[in-house]
Amino acid sequence: MQNLLLQTTIEGDPDDWNIARFSHLRVFLEGLRDDEGQPAFRVTARDRDPLGKGDTVLSRLHESDFDQLWLFAVDVGNGLTDADCEGISQFRRRGGSMLVTRDHMDLGSSICTLAGVGAAHHFHTRNPDPDPSRCCIDDRVTTDISWPNYHSGANGDFQHVLPVGDVHPVLRDPYSEEGVIRYLPAHPHEGAVGAAPGDETSRVIVQGRSQVTGREFNVAVAFEQSGQGGRAIAQSTFHHFADYNWDIAAGCPSFVSEAPGDGMIRFPEALRSTHQYVQNVAFWLGGIDERPV
Repeated sequence: MQNLLLQTTIEGDPDDWNIARFSHLRVFLEGLRDDEGQPAFRVTARDRDPLGKGDTVLSRLHESDFDQLWLFAVDVGNGLTDADCEGISQFRRRGGSMLVTRDHMDLGSSICTLAGVGAAHHFHTRNPDPDPSRCCIDDRVTTDISWPNYHSGANGDFQHVLPVGDVHPVLRDPYSEEGVIRYLPAHPHEGAVGAAPGDETSRVIVQGRSQVTGREFNVAVAFEQSGQGGRAIAQSTFHHFADYNWDIAAGCPSFVSEAPGDGMIRFPEALRSTHQYVQNVAFWLGGIDERPV
């Protein structure tokens, strides 16, 4: 059994994207079984300690018995201290694996200095996309949010995603006709990710398409295990994993103004595909490329 940490970068405001809003993910991960039918993961879910000093877990993550970190950067740019970033970076250098995800514009930009994986995340004012043509507004509905803000659909709806290059293990789906993951939850303004410059272990593995402009955008970047550290995934938005995006009945913070959709409810295959992706990521980060059906 692996120890898996689900962690946000905020203190737990009940009217924000605190860790309780990822409860469906936690329950799903806790239900996964290994080849012997035993629980595959022991899941710990928490928000960060109060700001002002290093988080008691993240700043010493490299000294912990955690095998995986799933980090939901839901802060406005101040969610990780230097000590937190160093603890997480050392965790990966010693072989720990992690999924690091954020959202639009500068939301979650405190992850920029994480070793290797931070460089795969592009924000509005920190580490912007090296392609100037992408430094422009995509979502034209929510006008107070600037780029990056790729509009893949309404919260509660799903998007079609496309593998990039050779199909990566986290995108294999034995239950789909094509044999690959085809659907993930949609979100009105996803962030931007790209292969980390100078890191040959990283590559874009899946893309989505804007429902506003038709432009393709990167959804996930995978990092292979190397001398630089353990396996990792950089994901364009935490909304791919949030309760609200799996089931709008779970509710959302009061500041969410966009009208939701109901595609995930009407088309159960999209949620099944999402579950398959999450399972694939968890086992791949755990060192297993493919599990028998």
